[in-house]
Amino acid sequence: MRPLLSLPAVLAAAILATTACGTGADPGATTASTQAATPTDDQLDLGATVDVRFALEPVSLNPFPTSGVAVDQLLLDNVYEGLVSADTSQGDKVVPRLASSWQVSDDGKSYTFTLVPGARFHDGSPLTSADVVWSLQQVIAPGSKALRAAEFTSVAAVSAPDPTTVKVDLKQRDTFLLFNLTQRGGIVYKQGTDFAALDAKDNGSGPYRITNWNRGADITLTRDDAYWGAKPKNAKVVFHYIPEPSAANNAETTGQTDVQTNADPTLLAPYQGNTGFTVLKGTTTDKFTLAFNNKRAPFDNPDVRHAFRQAINKKDVIAAYGAGIQVGGPVPPQDPWYEDLTGVDAYNPDGAKALLAKAGAANLSVTLDIPNVYPRAISDVLVSNLKQVGVTLTVRQVEFPTWLSRVFTNHDYELSVVDHAEARDIGNYAKPDYYFGYDNEQVQADYAAARAAASDGERDDLLKKVAKQAAADAATDWLFVNETHTVVRTGVYGVPSAETTNRFPVSGIAVGK
Repeated sequence: MRPLLSLPAVLAAAILATTACGTGADPGATTASTQAATPTDDQLDLGATVDVRFALEPVSLNPFPTSGVAVDQLLLDNVYEGLVSADTSQGDKVVPRLASSWQVSDDGKSYTFTLVPGARFHDGSPLTSADVVWSLQQVIAPGSKALRAAEFTSVAAVSAPDPTTVKVDLKQRDTFLLFNLTQRGGIVYKQGTDFAALDAKDNGSGPYRITNWNRGADITLTRDDAYWGAKPKNAKVVFHYIPEPSAANNAETTGQTDVQTNADPTLLAPYQGNTGFTVLKGTTTDKFTLAFNNKRAPFDNPDVRHAFRQAINKKDVIAAYGAGIQVGGPVPPQDPWYEDLTGVDAYNPDGAKALLAKAGAANLSVTLDIPNVYPRAISDVLVSNLKQVGVTLTVRQVEFPTWLSRVFTNHDYELSVVDHAEARDIGNYAKPDYYFGYDNEQVQADYAAARAAASDGERDDLLKKVAKQAAADAATDWLFVNETHTVVRTGVYGVPSAETTNRFPVSGIAVGK
């Protein structure tokens, strides 16, 4: 989730349809531009500092238990690494990282990884199979506080046959294992790491160290010249946290930042026809989700949930936001189990009124909690649409840490909007204790069967069933899947442009001399 926000949380790349009709948007400015090829090293300033704007700052630098995709953007593949990674430029293809190769047993229940030679942690100690085993054991331990612990319940045991080999044995097949290892739960820590101490000093194996955290403003990553892998093409990258879109635009146009991620699509006019900048458009897994608290009245009544879905015109929301596509369900188009579910609970204000009357919920008043990093235009549309069916919506804008505490952790809410940005997070609908409060035993069974499926095709069919049932139950509402716009100053190369809310590897960003 995110405004990127992510929650404790691919595939064949797809070009998402463009919609850029928010007030003030310049359609030409939102047209995807091609990023120039990175020059050879002799034409680059390998000692450069790159300044990048992000919308959301991490609440902690401890990646083990901390929610929020801001942690993933900053740390994954930059400071910390896993056995494998996800190449977002290839639709989240699983690629080697700390493991140079892996083998899967014929029954799909055993994975054997061979580690790369020479990997070290930032404190200089060698990274061995013992560190990998210890790290995964912390994730699968009973009562684990790991953010992604639920994704590794299939793991029966982890062992180290020798210092460069790791063996993962499963209770049953798990079609998600490799992908899950690319995410937070797959990070390899030094054996015995005190996770609480990571806020003060990192000890990853990645190409950068954290050298400064100016809370409320920026975080600096500095190249680790002892890094075991390819040398980064810059010396430092400063992550500037500027939540307000106009301020972010000002920082980019005045040279305070070289790259603006998550650019507001309605504010791209300054870059149209401007040879000093390139605007990159990419796919995302950002599902802007209207969450219903299924365990609290009035949303424990499915008629009310269906009424709210039918009352909201997704085209209005997309127009106000300035970009996005309708999906009608919990799966973005690039996932192999995607199906167009926009026909389920399509916009029908008269139908919404009838359902509210049936539920005895006419003249309903509810409160919406929404992080203040999102444009007010989204909630304005919801207020207007719901007013047309007799619902009074009170909007409560909150800081993201407050949202995490109140809504995500304590489930103290009626209605909420957040960007669920994690990839392949359909499993959230199989968790009855998740903050949605959605509890459908068939969904849980189908999801479990999908994870243990004998083939990708079988998995995909089962996950399509999960998505259809979640939509049929109005488990939540899906306002749109976002498209990301990244503004890049001319002379800067190698900037990630796809799935940038899930991870943002910076070692390939280069600056010309």
